[in-house]
Amino acid sequence: MKITETIEQVRQLVKAVRVQNKRIGFVPTMGALHIGHISLIETAVKQCGFVVVSIFVNPTQFSPSEDFDKYPRPVEKDLEICEKNGVDIVFKPDVQELYRSGNLTWVTVEKLTDSLCGRFRPDHFRGVATVCAKLFNIVGPDKAYFGQKDAQQAIVIKQMVADLNMPLEIVVCPTVRQPNGLAVSSRNKYLTEEQKKAAALIYKSLQRCQQMIEAGITNSSQILTEMHNILEEPGTIEIEYISVVDAENLQELKKITGKILVAVAVKIGSARLIDNILVDTGKQ
Repeated sequence: MKITETIEQVRQLVKAVRVQNKRIGFVPTMGALHIGHISLIETAVKQCGFVVVSIFVNPTQFSPSEDFDKYPRPVEKDLEICEKNGVDIVFKPDVQELYRSGNLTWVTVEKLTDSLCGRFRPDHFRGVATVCAKLFNIVGPDKAYFGQKDAQQAIVIKQMVADLNMPLEIVVCPTVRQPNGLAVSSRNKYLTEEQKKAAALIYKSLQRCQQMIEAGITNSSQILTEMHNILEEPGTIEIEYISVVDAENLQELKKITGKILVAVAVKIGSARLIDNILVDTGKQ
């Protein structure tokens, strides 16, 4: 496994592999790697002949009030995980390498960023789209891998790739969960054991939502009320949003029909957690 911190070197390394007609898989991360990231890497290794992982805590997707400075950065452990799981190149640039001259060019995906997390995290998706565009341009992958847990992010990046005619495929992999259903996240490290028990109610509320839909309930308001009741039970969860939206355009739905995304964002202690499920009702 090769480790590089410069754009020039990672381009040279990938170019040397490209002439061998190998497919390039790319997993962009902010480090603090966990079993969710490992599942992305494993899928990339299976599908591609060569895998690049980036480790970069991107400052432009954090607001001033968020946790950029304290975001976990266990670099040595991350590198061990990458080597153990068959990664060929780790690209870990510093901020100056990616934003050398003070960035004046930004990628903005409209409409899809107005709802869900976009309502509560101004400029977050502008930062995500911009850094992904940079990384795709630097690495030049055939496929890039994202997790379903960050559903809105994956939808935004898919739209950006399509709109800008980027020659790569975005592969969205299933959410990896702990035994109690809690979606694996780097921010779970902020939770106490008691808070982790409360956080398990996020997935419980999503499961209840799916049960209600499968039972034929199509009124979004009724389902949202039930989910609120589940999450409010312990008194330690601050609900940021619970939304039922169209799985493609992310518009709020009053009546459940077609393919939908049910998304939740909450705060427990200092941690902001998100999760979601996709449900295809088969009805248009």
